[in-house]
Amino acid sequence: MKKSLLKFITCGSVDDGKSTLIGHMLYDAKLLFADQERALELDSRLGSRGGKIDYSLLLDGLLAEREQGITIDVAYRYFTTDHRSFIVADTPGHEEYTRNMAVGASFADLAVILVDATKGVITQTKRHARICALMGIKHLVLAVNKMDLVGFDQKIFDAIKEDFFQNTKEFHLQSIQVIPVSATEGDNITKKSQHTSWYEGPALLTYLENVDVHNTDEAKPFMMPIQRVCRPDHTFRGFQGQIEAGSIAVGDELTTLPSHEKAKVKRILVTDQDRDSAHAGQPVTIQLDREVDVSRGCVFTKDSQLKEADSFSATILWMDDSVLTPSKNYLVKVGTKILPGTVTAIKHKIDINTGNTVPTDRITKNELAKCEFSLSDNIVFDSFEQYKSIGGFILIDRVTNMTSACGVIDQALQSSDGLVKLDTEITRDVRAEQKGQKPLTLWFTGSASDQSTLVKEVEKRLVSNGYHTMLLENGQGESTLRMAEVAKLMNDAGLIALVSNDSLHDNDRETARDIIGKEYIEVYVKGLSAGDTPGNPEIEIDTSGYSIDEAANDVVKRVLKNLINQ
Repeated sequence: MKKSLLKFITCGSVDDGKSTLIGHMLYDAKLLFADQERALELDSRLGSRGGKIDYSLLLDGLLAEREQGITIDVAYRYFTTDHRSFIVADTPGHEEYTRNMAVGASFADLAVILVDATKGVITQTKRHARICALMGIKHLVLAVNKMDLVGFDQKIFDAIKEDFFQNTKEFHLQSIQVIPVSATEGDNITKKSQHTSWYEGPALLTYLENVDVHNTDEAKPFMMPIQRVCRPDHTFRGFQGQIEAGSIAVGDELTTLPSHEKAKVKRILVTDQDRDSAHAGQPVTIQLDREVDVSRGCVFTKDSQLKEADSFSATILWMDDSVLTPSKNYLVKVGTKILPGTVTAIKHKIDINTGNTVPTDRITKNELAKCEFSLSDNIVFDSFEQYKSIGGFILIDRVTNMTSACGVIDQALQSSDGLVKLDTEITRDVRAEQKGQKPLTLWFTGSASDQSTLVKEVEKRLVSNGYHTMLLENGQGESTLRMAEVAKLMNDAGLIALVSNDSLHDNDRETARDIIGKEYIEVYVKGLSAGDTPGNPEIEIDTSGYSIDEAANDVVKRVLKNLINQ
């Protein structure tokens, strides 16, 4: 019979003993190879425990980790017992590495949170518990470590247990197990300790082997985000991805989102082998019986009711060194879809200690906050509890390409059927004045190959000069009407929208000009592949005569000189 798999993390504050606890568990349970055990014993002679075994060395493999005695990066360990298989992520406790801890939490079914019995529940304990809840973890183990340093005092243990329960009662967890342990001495790690006769529960490993974290993904409606379209030749077109929920069989009818086209499954391949069916967790290639409009970022469903929207509210963990303020632009990745997006509002931040909401207009590193976002196009999503892969998202810095935040979508702010504009005292002029600029739409058209490159270079220069921008590309047949409406929304937010549009039809550009109004500035890119200049663009640039860098500098110079209020 196949063993069940438990994916769990260890987290807590610095020096709470996370690496030591897992190392001791592996050592005592005889889950190490002989050479690993011997290496651990040899390394420990030079360690900080006077020659005694330093179990943390099993997981802290980086030189900097061993020198400082802390965990910096996430260390994954795979092991199996007679009862269960495990993947454990040992995550950093230092506040500086909170982003690494969040990465570990995003994959786990259960979290083992350690607290130092001599210190009790501290701010970092509360932060990690909230991050675990944010990442959808429903099962927690509180390991009250260093009980040997407080004489295995039951009163201290009970006080910490009660404090933790009070701080987690709002998280809607399915289970919490509190266990008194000593990671260095091994008490209650793999077997019950004689020092805690008052504790009636199981040892940690015994509990992990038996806790029920049944994953019901296979029972959910079929859902698969598309990661890649595979076209090795003209005879085959397959859609690749990992099945996130449910199952699929040859002959089943699928719906593709956001196009809402329907087609039947003609063929299923797992690696290079044909299969009649596949289920949640398997990476597959699906071939359909007819051509449909599907690309990376689309979603296959069978009978689920997924949501679509281009704006939403979300709870985020801010992980960037820079400060988050409204109107900042990022790339938003939901599932396999990446779109430009803007933080339109910061509703409040969440106090780590109390869980209370605090009004604010700026978020700093490691703070939790409720924010609102506007995207350049619709995304397909659902609740994080239903589908983690399309219920969560990350924000990517458009300049550094670093992950600035992770979060979960709370709800759509408006439907994709139409936009409802609310009356507000915060006008376009107020937003523009806040940013110190005049809202504009720079509508690039002309030579497609030169134009796409040029628009990106122009945006880089505007951003480096302190201007707030949003880049919109019509890539896969996005209508001119839709692009113009989104650009107008960006202008209403006080932003400079740069639109890369390959249509040369006069009617298309006139439609865009009518929708956007006086903020519309047409930039015609004339390259080797472009013909006569259509219409009367405000700016015409010939990229065949000089480099893209020179062309970008010329466009920015003309824009800044004539169009933006300094």
